[in-house]
Amino acid sequence: MAAPVLAYEDLGIIQGNGWLFRHVDLHLGERDRLALIGRNGAGKTTLLRLIAGQIDSDEGRRTIVPGTRVILLEQEPNLAGHATLLDWALAGDDAPARHEVEAIADQLGIDLNREAATASGGERRRAAIARALAQDPDVLLLDEPTNHLDLAAIEWLENWLARFTGAFIVISHDRTFLTRLTKNTIWLDRGSLRRAEVGFGGFEAWTEQVYAEEARNAARLDAKLKLEEHWLLRGVTARRSRNEGRLAKLIEMRAVRASMLGPQGTAKLATASDDAKTKIVIDAEHVTKRYSDRIILKDFTFRVTRGDRIGIVGANGAGKTTLLKLLTGEIEPDEGRIKRAKTLNGIVIDQQRKLMSPEKRIRDILADGGDWIEVLGVKKHIAGYLKEFLFDPNMIDARVGTLSGGERSRLLLAREFARPSNLLVLDEPTNDLDLETLDLLQEVIADYDGTVLIVSHDRDFLDRTVTVTLGLDGSGKVDIVPGGYADWVKKRAPAVSTARSSGPKAEAALPAKARAKLTYKDQRDLDQLPAEIEKIEAAIARDEAELAKPDLYTRDPKRFDALMIGLETARRRKEEAEMRWLELAEMAENLG
Repeated sequence: MAAPVLAYEDLGIIQGNGWLFRHVDLHLGERDRLALIGRNGAGKTTLLRLIAGQIDSDEGRRTIVPGTRVILLEQEPNLAGHATLLDWALAGDDAPARHEVEAIADQLGIDLNREAATASGGERRRAAIARALAQDPDVLLLDEPTNHLDLAAIEWLENWLARFTGAFIVISHDRTFLTRLTKNTIWLDRGSLRRAEVGFGGFEAWTEQVYAEEARNAARLDAKLKLEEHWLLRGVTARRSRNEGRLAKLIEMRAVRASMLGPQGTAKLATASDDAKTKIVIDAEHVTKRYSDRIILKDFTFRVTRGDRIGIVGANGAGKTTLLKLLTGEIEPDEGRIKRAKTLNGIVIDQQRKLMSPEKRIRDILADGGDWIEVLGVKKHIAGYLKEFLFDPNMIDARVGTLSGGERSRLLLAREFARPSNLLVLDEPTNDLDLETLDLLQEVIADYDGTVLIVSHDRDFLDRTVTVTLGLDGSGKVDIVPGGYADWVKKRAPAVSTARSSGPKAEAALPAKARAKLTYKDQRDLDQLPAEIEKIEAAIARDEAELAKPDLYTRDPKRFDALMIGLETARRRKEEAEMRWLELAEMAENLG
């Protein structure tokens, strides 16, 4: 095993009246790809700042190979005192070369001559990425790098990191981003740091093994400690079961919604006898919207029905926020009309998190300083309600200014979801949230008895929550696709395969006889694959648990290598089985 380029031994840091974390050991190899996982407030950002050398620890020893260049991409870079984004990107003793910054900025599609004071979150984030990558890092520390980026920029960053020859540690709520890029996982949990030689794709199975072992130890010691409240009540296995139940419900909702859309994705007109007519929440007909000479939307027709979960996707500047404002009535179309149900009562949770002053306490935000909050007409004590949103009930009197960005977002969700409504508007709701809160948000959306409009760049989140995706390409056209982000991607470029087969020399194929049902083999695979996938998952979990033992590599390197090879094979088998099952499920749905 190669010597680490950077290491911490017995690291500890004090925050407030106690240790934020202590006795932490961290070793970083020259090509490590680490996902840093932990709840909001666990100290993830603090740990990155320590690794970068921006702050000092209260105890522990840091060693680093001389000449190693460590660069931190911060969540919220301080642009104060700089006239333009370019001025900021080229400031400081460690400033990168101008031509390097401008080359990366050009690929990211950002004009660095924008005024720093008025730049949007997405422009600031792109400028920060351009500066960080242009500094030629050996170790790159990324704190929520996908926040405020559109899907094209995220994919560009994924491709850059895949080619990167150094090491990186990344904090992110974006499951797809983490799964594609990371090879190892470090988990900051209750003041300790655990490491597993598996990427984020194996994180859930690994943590279940950890929880199970802790539960066994607690039972043997007859000491529940805070384990029961903090972890067992979290119900990891139960949450996975709920996730599966929500997925089944989502598939059913998508099938119903697909039946209401025509073959080109335009909404079918309802007749007077249609059951859907009584469920229409927002009805847009032939809507066009322009800004100066630019067409944002052109001849857009769509009906939002009660219970829909609508995802809105597209590049920055494509018109996502404009479409959201049109649907909710904040602005009016230039042509066409939009009708909204008279009983529509919406709440908006936007990405600016504007509603909370830092000096206010949690009880001020939730209950105007009191002890009770009315949640959808039912009175609840705020201590119990806080637990539902993964807060420690003892935080009732904590100031908003002391909370992490993710905790502030979670508090805003708790406040807004208590209000009666039948329309929920979420503008980039996943920014700053940890993975547990994302799971919670998915549960709340699934159980919400109303209509949901979501603008998000989080591909996995959209796939798990929405029934219809509205995809904007920037030309005024809107693709209307039943399903999530992955379904939209599949629908975007069918013309490629069509063009290949429609040349002048292509022979016309005879129409095949339409099949009325699956073949025997297909039906058998459809029935048996879920059980096979469960067996593969169980085998993966066992191997990952064994790999997570810290002394395995030094004790039995041959066993370690065999497990790694077997794990890669099992993951490939699982992916192939899942893709086969999804293909068959779609075939069955189409035949049905």
